Amino acid sequence: MEEKLWQFTEILRESSDIVFFGGAGVSTASGIPDFRSADGLYSKKLNRRFTPEQLVSHTFFVKYPEDFFAFYKENLIYPQARPNDCHKALARLEEMGKLKAIVTQNIDGLHQAAGSRQVYELHGSVKRNYCTGCHAFYDENDILKAEGVPVCEKCGGMIKPDVVLYEEGLDQEIINGAVRAIAQADTLIIGGTSLVVYPAAGLIQYFRGKHLVLINKSETPADHQADLVIHEDIARVMGEAVNAL
Repeated sequence: MEEKLWQFTEILRESSDIVFFGGAGVSTASGIPDFRSADGLYSKKLNRRFTPEQLVSHTFFVKYPEDFFAFYKENLIYPQARPNDCHKALARLEEMGKLKAIVTQNIDGLHQAAGSRQVYELHGSVKRNYCTGCHAFYDENDILKAEGVPVCEKCGGMIKPDVVLYEEGLDQEIINGAVRAIAQADTLIIGGTSLVVYPAAGLIQYFRGKHLVLINKSETPADHQADLVIHEDIARVMGEAVNAL
């Protein structure tokens, strides 16, 4: 571990255009579990078994809005979560002028809370919610305090989280920005993701830089492509490496 940590620190030291691509493992140290760990909470109530993916699908949102928001509020919003050492280290790298962008599959907004500014949120954010009628903005607290289905106080329309649900497409502008950042990077750090969720996982094919670093507790399909693979906790690795700069 110490040898790999030294190698990683040296890569960070010589890099000037770093992009970080992260997944759910980045936020586990902040107390946010992968929502897929939830079981079929509404199987008995709705007389049908649902997977966690189905519970956050567009179909479920439209067909069972009350049950959607009950699951959503319990499993996807964590208002007490705070940035961990990984989020903080990335913000420091940006301050140093080394990190140019973060591409994240997470929807918790913790990168921005840590101070990062250039963040491409592939799957949206729980921090933003909009009325489906008049497009008025609501924050996560408005969703949490609403009883049942949250509705707009201006027009009465249903409020929808600015989160990409299953069956919905990713925002093309966000994708384009992420692709540009990755294509221009001299170092790409992939952390806290198993790289199995597409199309997001396919973005690494655009990397043409010098160093590909992969930090994840378990193996991924891209391990063989990386210059450096560290199977350790992402918060510890990022925190110690940036502190050593």
